[in-house]
Amino acid sequence: MGRLATGLATATVLSVTASGCVTVHGELEVLPGATRTEAAQALDDFLVAYNKADKAYDPALDADRVTGSLGAINQAGLKARRKSSPQGNASHKPLELTDAAFSIPKKAGWPRWFVADTDSNRDQDNGRQDTRWLLAFLRTGPDAPWKAAYLAVVPQSQVPKFFKDADGLAQPVPSADTDGALAVQPKGLSGTYTGYLSQGSPDVFAPGATTSGWRDARKNTRRAGFSFQYVDQALDSGTFAPLGLKTEDGGALVFFSSKHFERQTAAPGLRPTVNSDVEALLTSEVKSTLTKERVSSQLVYVPRRGAGDSGGKVRVLNRLPGLVAAQGS
Repeated sequence: MGRLATGLATATVLSVTASGCVTVHGELEVLPGATRTEAAQALDDFLVAYNKADKAYDPALDADRVTGSLGAINQAGLKARRKSSPQGNASHKPLELTDAAFSIPKKAGWPRWFVADTDSNRDQDNGRQDTRWLLAFLRTGPDAPWKAAYLAVVPQSQVPKFFKDADGLAQPVPSADTDGALAVQPKGLSGTYTGYLSQGSPDVFAPGATTSGWRDARKNTRRAGFSFQYVDQALDSGTFAPLGLKTEDGGALVFFSSKHFERQTAAPGLRPTVNSDVEALLTSEVKSTLTKERVSSQLVYVPRRGAGDSGGKVRVLNRLPGLVAAQGS
């Protein structure tokens, strides 16, 4: 998306690498974000690093292959598990991602990105439990490595078809939907979502566990001697910026990030419960309050404006949250 670009050079700058290849440096020319060979290599590099890190519970082993919300969740999770299991992951099972289909948009400037639609070895093939793992890879400059910024696990039946041009390239959703083709502006989805969770408006999301259901669950959370407070914040800049692709039906599939805080306050004589994952990320002693900070990534389908089949509502296809920090007082 255009919002992600760090700026466009006033002229096209070319440099010849040692191998004789010409590299275009973040300029005005509209180019494919990657070749299919580069995309496949990026996926392989991510898998190798991810499996090493998961086996050792060592965040340093894949820190250079993850970024954005996926990076924040991955690195905090490995850090927590390493504290509780310093010898590593005794039950490690290598992640496999096969049957990869790449949707590569054409755009100007940096960062560049693409989406890999893959089949994992974490589900049951065929039937209702069959899922696809969609990963968005991001590259911030000509000398930067490809990093996985988003991950969403979606039932195969719910993955829409991306629009492709005559060259087989995907079409990125612009940061600002100036022609009003979509029901909701992709650029502001993080703020729209966090505003809805906090205040119930704007009511642009289809009912579900991660929208109306989550609001209801918060309202009805009860525990004798404890009070709960929630704060939601938009997270939409840099490597956390939204990424969207146009679908064949005129809608869009958009990844976006958000941040969420939950604070538990105990009555005198009581203390919030602290499990091992929370304790591993604590920065101060828990006496009467515990504040948990989570980063979350969402994959949503945004219909075209006036689409009657969806009622004009944004559907959350997947939400991936992760605890990234905890503080006591």
